[in-house]
Amino acid sequence: MVLLALVSAGGLLLDDRILVGAPIWAKPFKFSVSFIAYALTLAWMLSLLPGTRARRIGWWAGTVLTVASLLEMVLITLQVVRGTQSHFNVATPFDAAVFQLMGGTVVILWLAALVIAVLLLRARILDRATAWAVRLSSLIALAGAAVGFVMVRPTPQQLARENPPITGAHNVGVPDGGPGVPLLGWSTTGGDLRIAHFFGMHALQLVPLVLLLLAALAPRLGRLADDRIRLRLVLVTAGAYAAVFALVTWQALRGQPLLSPDALTLTAAGVLAVLALAATAWALRTPHPAAPTDNQELVA
Repeated sequence: MVLLALVSAGGLLLDDRILVGAPIWAKPFKFSVSFIAYALTLAWMLSLLPGTRARRIGWWAGTVLTVASLLEMVLITLQVVRGTQSHFNVATPFDAAVFQLMGGTVVILWLAALVIAVLLLRARILDRATAWAVRLSSLIALAGAAVGFVMVRPTPQQLARENPPITGAHNVGVPDGGPGVPLLGWSTTGGDLRIAHFFGMHALQLVPLVLLLLAALAPRLGRLADDRIRLRLVLVTAGAYAAVFALVTWQALRGQPLLSPDALTLTAAGVLAVLALAATAWALRTPHPAAPTDNQELVA
């Protein structure tokens, strides 16, 4: 993926072709960078699995996920070289076969990630904050990846046509390829499911990063040295992240641009912000002293 990111970056500089309103090499560049972060994080999470059996199953799941990811990127890059759209493209029998194969690799990738998530849920990781950071972030990432399955549904305009060349869309309420956010390309005129897809999948990195930040601040902020407080803050972070993921998914399905929220969306966002602040204040309160164990009473 690192090599493909470099090749795609060169394509962005040297190839001026535009496809669906964006530079033709933008998609493989964004996908390869995303897969770099995804693969590194999953590799770290797999290293936390205790026991030979769990590690063996994790190795196989990680290998299947890697092969599926590689095939997905090969197909995307193939269509870029051919100068045509990869996702939703059924214009010719070859394009339809490529898109169907891509769909199969995505399903395999998602199932392999599900196996890893189940392993993490069952694993006995000693540090509870770390355990719940990897468990909850992997579940949110699975939900984010599943948004991709919603995108393959034909739009009402496509259903009204006989044998449309494109089946499915990123956008809701407006055609793909219209005005978008610089670099990311997210629609500024309608709903865009890629936002929820991106935000959900990268919970895999952001929730554990919050935990790492808390651990780094612990020597300076004594309260964070308490593992119970770090666990609470991880739970609040994951809960708030999942709520925002649900909010941006709901906003996109209503055909609403991310940067043009209506009063209902703003109200929901405000409620979520208040709840997140209240939950953070609760998480930071001093825990009650833990009850002594039998061994501690015996020593006393």
